[in-house]
Amino acid sequence: MTNKLPLLIDTDPGVDDALALLMAFDSPHHEVVALTIAAGNVGLRHTVANALKLCEVAGVDVPVYAGCDAPLLHPAPDASYVHGRDGFGDIDYPPATKQAEAEHAALAMIRLSHAHAGALVVCMLGPLTNLAVALKLDPSLPQRVGRMLVMGGAVTGQGNTTPMAEFNIGFDPEAAHLVFDAFAAAGKVVEVADWEAVIRHGFLHTDVERWLLADHPRAKFYEAISRRTREWSAGLRGERWHAADALAMALLVAPEGVRERAVRPLRVELTGAETRGATVVDWNRRSGRPDNAEILMAYDQAAFEALIRKALGDG
Repeated sequence: MTNKLPLLIDTDPGVDDALALLMAFDSPHHEVVALTIAAGNVGLRHTVANALKLCEVAGVDVPVYAGCDAPLLHPAPDASYVHGRDGFGDIDYPPATKQAEAEHAALAMIRLSHAHAGALVVCMLGPLTNLAVALKLDPSLPQRVGRMLVMGGAVTGQGNTTPMAEFNIGFDPEAAHLVFDAFAAAGKVVEVADWEAVIRHGFLHTDVERWLLADHPRAKFYEAISRRTREWSAGLRGERWHAADALAMALLVAPEGVRERAVRPLRVELTGAETRGATVVDWNRRSGRPDNAEILMAYDQAAFEALIRKALGDG
C-alpha cells in the first residue's frame, strides 16, 4: 500500500517532455501509473519509442499506452524542427527492450480513472487528443479526476506557433475545446501552465550545461537528446533556455513553489484566420462564465531549478 498520489501523464516526447517525466519519476509524493502517448512534437511511432526509452534510462517500470496519431479533425505540423526528426535530437539511441501495452491510451485513461476514482492526478503535456477521445467515450470521466493540469495556451495571446496560439493547444484546438468545456461542466478547475509563464521562467544555458555534467545516466542521456534543441534555442532566444513541460511538472509535484496564480474563465478559439487555437481568457469576467482555469503566473525560480537538477542527478 502506498500513500503516493496516482499520476497519469499524457505526453508526446519531445525534449521538454523528457525532462518533465524525469521530474515526475523523481517525485516523492506521486506514483506514475501510466504514460499515455499522443502524436505532437513528432509522429506517434517516435513519441511512443521515446517514452519507452526514457523509462528504460530512468530505471522505472511504467506502462506506456499508444494513443492518437493525429488531431481530431485537421492535420497540423509537428515540431521536429525543434526536437529533431525523432523527437530526441536524432542521436540514434538503441530502442528500448520493452514494448507499449496493447490497450489504447484513451481506454487506459478511462480504466485508470475508475481504478483511482477521486485520487487520480492527470497531467497533459502534449496535445489533448487522447483525453478528448476518452471524454467522448465516457463523459463522466472528469468527475473521477482529483487534479487536472495542462501545459498549454498563451493566456494573453502571445503564441509560439502562430501569433496567438501555443503549440499543444494549436495542434488540436478541437480536442482542447472539448477538454476545457467538459471539465468546466463538471465543476472542475483545470490548472494551466501556459507558454507565457514558461518564457518568464527560463534558465541560463551556462547553468544547464553545468547541470548536465552530472555523472548520472539521466544527465548523460538528457545532455545528448537535448543538445540540438538547446543549440536551436540559444540561436533564437539568447542566453536563457525554456523547458515548457518542466515548468508544468514543477507546478504539479511541488505546488508550494507557486508565487502567484490567477483564476479566470478560459475557452479555446476554434475559428479565425489569426486566432484559431488561441486560449481566450476572460480576465475581466465579462462573459458570465464560471472560472474554470487556475493559471500559473509566477513560480519560485530557485525551487524550479532545484527540481530540475535533482531529476538529472545533480542535486
